Amino acid sequence: MTTYSPTGTQVHLRRGDVSAQISQVGASLRSLTVGAVDLVPPYPEDAPTPSCSGVVLTPWPNRVRDGRWNDDGTERQLAISEPAKNNASHGLLRFSAYEIDRTDAAATLRATIVPQTGYPYLVETSVTYLLTDAGIEVIHVLTNQSAAPAPVALGTHPFVTIGDVDPHELTLRVAAGTAFVTDERMLPTGTRPADRALRDGVRLGDVTLDTGFADLDRDADGRVRHSLTAPDGRRVTLWQGEGFDYVQVYTSTGYPGQELAVAIEPMTAPADAFNSGLGVRRLAPGESWSLHWGIELG
Repeated sequence: MTTYSPTGTQVHLRRGDVSAQISQVGASLRSLTVGAVDLVPPYPEDAPTPSCSGVVLTPWPNRVRDGRWNDDGTERQLAISEPAKNNASHGLLRFSAYEIDRTDAAATLRATIVPQTGYPYLVETSVTYLLTDAGIEVIHVLTNQSAAPAPVALGTHPFVTIGDVDPHELTLRVAAGTAFVTDERMLPTGTRPADRALRDGVRLGDVTLDTGFADLDRDADGRVRHSLTAPDGRRVTLWQGEGFDYVQVYTSTGYPGQELAVAIEPMTAPADAFNSGLGVRRLAPGESWSLHWGIELG
């Protein structure tokens, strides 16, 4: 069953006691529930996406300073999509309505980045949401259909929670060794060691974050795992696979219906990567790049 909202067609998936809702606009993960427990905080059906919740961010995540970047010797000027800070923000598909192909427990959404102001490349994208026994796995594919190598990066913006627990009492763990230092425009100016407390676990109500991280801790299976843990020991884990070498963590007191919310955002590149080059991949003509991440309750 689908309904219409400001975020387009809504796709409802179910597998056993796991369910999810995907919004057509931005291909966003709008909700995820295991049993009766929300792992992604929902928001009203008649509301636009708050704080970029769940949206796919490509061909760059986060920000490009002044929208300007050097494309292998050619100066480019992107449209300014964050006027308050004079940045180009969160890529070119944030408000796109994706094409949808779905089954009961999975959905694939597709959109094409077309050549436009400041980005003269044609890149096909898809994102597949696949329910698992404990949550969801997400698969992104980028394919360069241009005649020249196309610079790309990708991020996504999921909020996570354990819905029957006061979010202030959740313990946040971020598996990262380095944090980015930013200016008033949220653009990197340097790095510092990440706070050890975040690696060990810190009460969510005790931190305010809008911080990018690098030097992530990968487990033997190649995944990085960040988590929120309830006082009773239940844990929601956001994992990011190979290629996702950065993460942004953002706390919000303005998310609809939530006194406190946190986004844990897997990214292949940090803020202003089109200028620093960090994490940006140039896809050859016809080349594809696959990336995986997911959320699970354990």
